[in-house]
This record gives sequence, C-alpha cells and structure tokens, in this order.
Amino acid sequence: MAPIQDLELGLIGNCAIAALLDSRARVVWWCLPRFDGDPVFYHLVDEEGEAGLFEIELLDCVAAEQRYLDNTAVLETVLRDSRGGGVRILDFAPRFEMFGRMFRPTMLVRQVEPVGEAPRIRVRLRPRFDWGRMPPQITRGSNHVRYVWAAQSLRLTTDAPITYVLDETPFHLERPLAFILGPDESLTQGVRETARDFLERTVDYWRRLVRRLRVPVDWQEAVIRSAITLKLCSFEETGAIVAAHTTSIPEIPGTERNWDYRYCWLRDAFFVVRTLNRLGYVETMEHYIDYLTNIVSNSPDGHLQPVYGIGLEARLEESVLPHLSGYRGNRPVRVGNAAYAQDQHDGYGSVILAVIQAFFDRRLERPAGRRLFQLLERVGEKAWAVWDKPDAGLWEYRGRRRVHTHSAVMCWAACDRLARIARHLDEERRAQLWQERATVIRRAVEARAWSERRRSFVAAFDGEELDASLLLLESIGFLGRDDPRYRATVEAIGRELADGPFVHRYLAEDDFGRPVNAFLVCSFWYINALAEVGRVDEARERFEAVLACRNRLGLFAEHVDPLTRELWGNFPQTYSHVGLVGCAFGLSRRWRDVL
Repeated sequence: MAPIQDLELGLIGNCAIAALLDSRARVVWWCLPRFDGDPVFYHLVDEEGEAGLFEIELLDCVAAEQRYLDNTAVLETVLRDSRGGGVRILDFAPRFEMFGRMFRPTMLVRQVEPVGEAPRIRVRLRPRFDWGRMPPQITRGSNHVRYVWAAQSLRLTTDAPITYVLDETPFHLERPLAFILGPDESLTQGVRETARDFLERTVDYWRRLVRRLRVPVDWQEAVIRSAITLKLCSFEETGAIVAAHTTSIPEIPGTERNWDYRYCWLRDAFFVVRTLNRLGYVETMEHYIDYLTNIVSNSPDGHLQPVYGIGLEARLEESVLPHLSGYRGNRPVRVGNAAYAQDQHDGYGSVILAVIQAFFDRRLERPAGRRLFQLLERVGEKAWAVWDKPDAGLWEYRGRRRVHTHSAVMCWAACDRLARIARHLDEERRAQLWQERATVIRRAVEARAWSERRRSFVAAFDGEELDASLLLLESIGFLGRDDPRYRATVEAIGRELADGPFVHRYLAEDDFGRPVNAFLVCSFWYINALAEVGRVDEARERFEAVLACRNRLGLFAEHVDPLTRELWGNFPQTYSHVGLVGCAFGLSRRWRDVL
C-alpha cells in the first residue's frame, strides 16, 4: 500500500463531519460522529496498518490530478493508467438547505466514472472502530453493507457489485458508480440519483456562499479557498471552532511535539471569527456567541480554560495510543490535550474581542445587548484579577510560567473593549471603571515589557527574550503603527526570529528543545507588520514566498521547514489560513484602483 509522503491532502466536510483524502483520493481520516470523535478511517496516523481507509484504486495507476470544483468543497481526483484511461472521482459531504434548515448528515458521497475504455478498479473499504482496535461486524444486503461495532454502525449504499466491494475484487468500471457511506438508514430514492441530487445542491450551496464573500482584488483564489476551509472548521451544531481537524501530525518530525488539535481554543476561534467577519460571513460569529455564552455561564467565577471540547467538554484528558504507528512513523499518537488545565490569560481578551462586533453590527438577527454584556463583565473581572499573574502563555509552555506580555495585553484588551461596549449601551459608570482598569494594565505593560537594552518589547515582564506575539500589539490596538516602539519591535523580531521569508514563534529552548520549523501564522503576522510600517514591497515579496508553501490544493498546515519548505503540524490549520486572508486584504490593490 502506497505510503503517505507529505501533507498533500484535501479536506471535505459539511460543518458536522470532515474527512481528509490523499492525492490518490484515499480517505485516510474521518472521525465520527463529529470532529473530535473516533476515526473510522485513521490511516493518516497508522501507515503500518492495512485498515482505516477507503480507497478506490485504479490498477496500473501512473498519474493523478486533483482539484476542487471552483468555489466549492467538492474534491475532484482524476487517476490515469498507462493506457491513457482512468477514473474521475468526486468526493464531498452533503451540505444544503432542506425543509427550512441546513442538511449536514454524517455522510460521505463518492461518485466514480470511467475515463476511456473500461478501466480496472478495486474498492478497499476498511473502517475500524475504537481507534483501530476493533474490527466491525459486517452484514450485507442487496445493495448495501453494514459495518457495526457496539452501538455504532455505518451503511454503505452503492450500485457497485457488493461482492466485489467486500472481497476487494478488481473489476472493469463500465459505467458511473456511486458510493454513499453514512448513517444506517435507507435512501428515499436510487443511490445514483441521490448522489447526483446531493452533489448539485451541495455545489450550489458553496457557490452561493462564495458569491456573498467580500474578497480583495489580488489573491482571490487563495482567499476563497481559505474562507471555505475556515468554514469547514466550524462545528455548526454547537458553534465551536476547531484549531485543526487532525491529531498528532508533528510540528517537527522526531520530537514528540505531537498534539491533538480537534478542540476549540478560545484564542484561535477569535482569529477565525474576526477573519470570517472581515470576509462578510457573520453567521459563524452568531453561532460562536452561543457557544461562548454557554461556556461563560458554566463558569460562576469567570475562569476560562484555554481550550474546550466542541460539545462544551471541560476535561480533555490526554492519553497516548501506542498501537498506532503515527504520521510517517512519528509517535506518539495523542488523544485529548492537557493544555485544558493550563492558565493562559489571553483567553479572556480573546472572548471579548471575538464578540464585540455583535454589539455594533446591525446586520445580525440577534444583536448583542445587556445580557451578554453582563456575562462578558464576568470574564472581564477575571482578566482584571489575573493580568499580572504568571501563566503558560499563548505558546502553551508546559514547563515554565511567566507574566507574558501578550497575555497582559489581551487582558488590557478585555477591559478596553468592555469600556467601549458600556459606552455603546449608555452605561457610563461601567465604562469609566473598565477604562480605568485598562489604563492601569497599559502603564504596567509599558513599564515592565519594554526593554531599553533590546530597544523592543519583550515576551515576558522584566525579561529579555522576544517572541512573535509582539507583532500583534498594533492589530490588537495597544500601539499605533506610527509608534516608534512598535516599529522598533518589528525591526527586532525581523533580526532575531526571521528565517528567510518565515518567522519562528521564538528561538529559546522550551520543554522539547529548540524549535526548528517556523510557525506559519507568525510569518503572516510579520508580513502584516511590515506593511503597517510602510515596507509594502518587502511584505508582498515575503507573502508570495509563503503562499508558495501551500499544498497543491491551496491548504496549509501549522508549521513549515524553512529549508525544505515542507509542511508539518496539524492540518488544515485555522491559524495559517487566518493569516493568509489578513495579509491578502492588507497587501491587495483596492477595487477602486482597478475598476
């Protein structure tokens, strides 16, 4: 079985489930019943095994081409054999409006049609349960197969010969076939008609969504693909937004920096919401407000974890699965994330920054009001209580705690934005209180996070190290673009953390040694900062170089090797796509200049 060589993967999904396919259209990752569930296809993290994938193999395959249908989340793969024939495969998860609500079943649909004269194919459908430990019980019907374990079941409905599917027998593909894999329910019409209908309606949904987006003049293809990808990282049922769809794709190979990112980080979700708002897609913010409201309501004292489960789960106990060989042999494979128990004080500001637009945006069906403000004040009180206390910081250090500058600044942002909301609601006494608190935090940051020796802001109070989060001081609103301290900080980070067109988050040794690969979103933060201080030509050159590191389908992981330009880290990473969109808007020509 061909190994997975790199992160040349495609994402399909419908905001309820998501799957990853490799360059030959093998489904190598699909979790059920939701993003953070048990992967019934898990070959991505267990290449040594022979199960955990769904493959439509073209015998004698010599070439593969892959693309998304324009402005959709429908993936097309064309496989060709040595005779010039082959197959065309369309993969998608249905998503469209039906009966007055969004239809987004836990279902994958695959349409296969011959190219040329009767190519030979073999179907390998090998789901397993309990992270690959349990094979399913298989029963067959006249045109379907059930895969059952305990209370879980999948049904494959197809017009392919069931015997060939179960026995993995090669056969000539004489006509188009459809494969619908999902709930153990009968279809209301024929399998091919259902697949065709679902495809047409899903394509229409995504293209109507894209037509609504606000996009820059330049780099439109990249921005549209990022917008669709970010949307696919939202779990619509609860409003949560995952950082990525995978676990244990290592940040750096051979280092055990393998984490589970299938959860909702308050920090990451803020950046996603802000970006989708900028693109004109505010519905995700409305769903996310519902999610945040429940989180804050469940915390009587306002304490917030940095990360929660997508169903509001607070405990994300971390464990290792030793029976899985890992992505390209990189063990361990982890489930859960111990960061849930850390103190990361920037989350308080992230929550308030994520929802502030809801108080001012008249387009919303349910504009925010005093009830939400009162909940946010609970968050603000906690930010005020902890802004000068040590924490793990946004980089989630597991072995040290400091008063991190970014955390303190985000606590300042919490107080500053609460003051703005209070003024908007004519709560002048509350506005004055929150502004006074914001001023206290600002003065402390300016006094203790600025290093005269380095001529730069630094990563932690009274320290000397730099980290890339300092590039956010302007975008958060703490410093203006013309502030000489901001300009000096940008210069310092360029000297110390830049590595060609890429930027490291930090270079000091952490719990796992010295980082080697660059964090992609930091590269985008630096590009934005260069543009803000007037170095636009340099920023555009760097942006093009980083864009060139996307995979063939336009998707980013979390990290990149500065030497080989190979992607590493969980995939696709929301942070990276947020950074791409922000840079494209900041660097693009204006519409009025080209029309």
